[in-house]
Amino acid sequence: MYDVVVAGAGPTGLMLAGELRLHGMRVLVLDRDPEPTPIVRSLGLHARTIEVLDQRGLLERFLAIGKEYPLGGFFAGIAKPQPPGLDTAHAYVLSILQPETDRLLAEHAVEAGAEIRRGREVVGLRQDDDGVTVELADGAEVRSRYLVGADGGRSTVRRLAGISFPGEPSTSEALLGEMELTEDPEVVTAVMTEVRKTQLMFGAGPVGEGRYRIVVPAGGLAGDRSVPPTLEEFKEQLRVTAGTDFGVHSPRWLSRFGDSTRLAEQYRAGRVLLAGDAAHVHPPLGGQGLNLGVQDAFNLGWKLAAEINGWAPDGLLDSYHTERHPVAADVLTNTRAQGLLMSTEPGPQAVRRLMIELMDLDEVNRFLTEKIIAIGLRYDFGEGPELLGRRLKDVELTKSRLYELMHAGRGLLLDQTGGKLSVQGWADRVDHVVDTSEELDAPALLIRPDGHVAWLGDDQQDLDSHLTEWFGTTAG
Repeated sequence: MYDVVVAGAGPTGLMLAGELRLHGMRVLVLDRDPEPTPIVRSLGLHARTIEVLDQRGLLERFLAIGKEYPLGGFFAGIAKPQPPGLDTAHAYVLSILQPETDRLLAEHAVEAGAEIRRGREVVGLRQDDDGVTVELADGAEVRSRYLVGADGGRSTVRRLAGISFPGEPSTSEALLGEMELTEDPEVVTAVMTEVRKTQLMFGAGPVGEGRYRIVVPAGGLAGDRSVPPTLEEFKEQLRVTAGTDFGVHSPRWLSRFGDSTRLAEQYRAGRVLLAGDAAHVHPPLGGQGLNLGVQDAFNLGWKLAAEINGWAPDGLLDSYHTERHPVAADVLTNTRAQGLLMSTEPGPQAVRRLMIELMDLDEVNRFLTEKIIAIGLRYDFGEGPELLGRRLKDVELTKSRLYELMHAGRGLLLDQTGGKLSVQGWADRVDHVVDTSEELDAPALLIRPDGHVAWLGDDQQDLDSHLTEWFGTTAG
């Protein structure tokens, strides 16, 4: 029996597999496609996801092939300068195509000991008190303690688990593809610049080897969005939108996407959980989708492992829904708002002009930027200091730096009292590091495996109660 079967070998499922393996879980990742998809849906990683990778010692792999760009223009395509002094050591967006992100996360998951089987489609499931039986299209069955659906917006696991997916259907659609052009690159840039003055859902940019990634509004809603457009359909919509088809030819892949906005009512149904697009779908505005899914996995991994390992306190696994559902709801809200601001209708355009003025105020620009890149997030851990519930940025310590201490995915007591505190009884789950940082104004901090601050103080009894709250009863 596996500990966890993950349906879906996209970035969410692969990140989750790596997180579970840090805690010794036996993990199987199933994906219905026989090969990794070449489709480039995401173009980069935002600051919080970059922090996640840094916390697990993976960032250098991504930096080696990605390119750093300033943080600006991500809210409704409104170009404003990056706010100064953002609360992160990674104040940039990392440009990296999704297939590369998928590849690096798959390599990490396999290195960590996860098993990935491609060409295996989940078609059924049966739950009982001890686990889940996962039925595959080839007639095989796999048994696991838990099943996580990370299988996209049309999630089979979500449907089989009976989890409702309320929201709004698509009202518009866009075509997306990677192909070669005969047109001169300077002409392509000039046309794109002109068209985007009014049509912000249009774009054409090089992705290497002479190919371009192009997105263009569709002529209407497709009956079945899983059926890709034809090259002729793509050309026709380019001529309608841009006045030219750029001589597009030799497509590597063609796809379509809509602006449907939906959020699962629950992220858990017994031993079945959802993560990534299986739990939430929204228009790809601000580049938040992949990042949101990876951050779901980062929140879920240690909690699910704790449940299986038997030390999870009551309610820890359910806190995955409690914490992440509101985050997704907020992303749905801001993408809905961005969609209206990008409309060509007079009313939304008037609101857009007002928003452009408002974003000249540093506080507004900072608020919206932090929302998009997810560094302003604070989970509700009750009343307490400002840092309580917030993820902690990477800070320099006297002997090291914070994120270097978090590679193993365990809890961390950062003790600035000189060693007056202890995690005795929890040492199998929580590391105790005696060190100091000029950037932290607290005697000690208890940090969860996902980097959020669970406690601040210097009282051992108070610390013990919070260790119990987050990391269960003492060992032995």
